[in-house]
Amino acid sequence: MSGSKHSGFAALIFLIVAMGVAAQSSTNAAKVMPLLAKPLAGIDGKEGVMLTVEYPPGAASAAHRHNANTFVYVLEGSVVMQVTGGELVTLTEGQTFYESPSDIHSVSRNASDTQRALILVVFVKDVGAPATVPVG
Repeated sequence: MSGSKHSGFAALIFLIVAMGVAAQSSTNAAKVMPLLAKPLAGIDGKEGVMLTVEYPPGAASAAHRHNANTFVYVLEGSVVMQVTGGELVTLTEGQTFYESPSDIHSVSRNASDTQRALILVVFVKDVGAPATVPVG
C-alpha cells in the first residue's frame, strides 16, 4: 500500500476502535464497516472516507467530534442526532445530517429499541487525520 492508503486505513481503524469504545455497551455496540478511503484528486492533502455504521436496537455513541466535514445519510431505520448548540433531530430513511470539523456530536443513537438503524457516513478530511475523536 502507498503512504496515503496507509494513512486512510489507519484513520479507519482508529474510527472503528473509537466507535466501538463509544457505544453504550459492548453487547450493543455500533458496528462500523469501512467501504472506501481515497485521496481527493486536485485537492492536495485531503481524502474522502466512506463507511456504514449499524446501530443495534437501543445503541448509542458517546459524545465525540470528527476532524472532517461529515455527511450522514440514513439507509435504514431511524437515528437521533445532535451537535452541541444544534437542534435535536430524529432522522428516518433517506434523510441527511451534516457536521463541521469543529462540531461536537453530542447525541448519536438509534431511535428504536426494537429495530436496527444503518447510516452511510462520508468524511472529507485531512489525509492521516483521525476521523473521530472522543470528547470529555
